[in-house]
Amino acid sequence: MKGGQSKAEATSTDQRLKTRGRKKKTATKDPNKPKRPPSAFFVFLDDFRREFKEANPNNKSVAAVGKAAGEKWKSMSEEEKAPYASKAETRKSEYNKSMQQYNMKLANGTSRGEDDESRSEVDEAGGGSEEEEEDDY
Repeated sequence: MKGGQSKAEATSTDQRLKTRGRKKKTATKDPNKPKRPPSAFFVFLDDFRREFKEANPNNKSVAAVGKAAGEKWKSMSEEEKAPYASKAETRKSEYNKSMQQYNMKLANGTSRGEDDESRSEVDEAGGGSEEEEEDDY
């Protein structure tokens, strides 16, 4: 071969190039899974956005709002942050309850993302296996 490479070196390079650009398939997200609760800062940010928008109606920059909110959050004392932390805790406990219910549904055999009503007749009749669908990609 030209350039002083042997056939073995050329094929190993080709194999590395083939696998380098491929992305791993990620599992699809379940739309029925509960959303994670916001932290105390994000609960504060909801209120702060309203106040900031009223004080600065001409400002359309998201970065400016975030920067101002971060500075104010850092300057607040623990007593001032306490109401936001308590709201975040209540949302977290609600999230934990909904996650337990969600996990129970999964454990009982309800499939992800499909309720009994939303399942089509083709799926029930075995319209195709997952392996055949993956090979098409």
